Amino acid sequence: STVGSAGYDFKAPFAFTLRPGESIKIPTGIRVLIQDGWFLACLPRSGLGFKYHIGLANTCGAIDSDFCRSDNEGHIFAKLVNNGTRDVTIHTGDGFMQGIFLPFGITYTDDANGVRNGGFGSTDNKE
Repeated sequence: STVGSAGYDFKAPFAFTLRPGESIKIPTGIRVLIQDGWFLACLPRSGLGFKYHIGLANTCGAIDSDFCRSDNEGHIFAKLVNNGTRDVTIHTGDGFMQGIFLPFGITYTDDANGVRNGGFGSTDNKE
């Protein structure tokens, strides 16, 4: 939201309340094209984590560059969990997650040749 911000804010598409111990899967409606050698790291907004103990179920989501080309059309979902002790309400349009584009390296012996087709856990899907 500011010139110096590293993260792009994901805004809530609808209002919801998370009670302690509850989680919610949020369809963001967002997809991104990412250059090879980069990924999108998805993190909870720091204020939600620091003040209310709201986090992502997988701690940090990694959206790979080939994610947007799969059968699920590459729409990013987030699963928030309330690890705190009080109810937290997120209003429509509130930022709840941030995405940061980061480069990554590979090993010299990398020989990955798989093709993604799906979302969560799709690279391990042996079906």
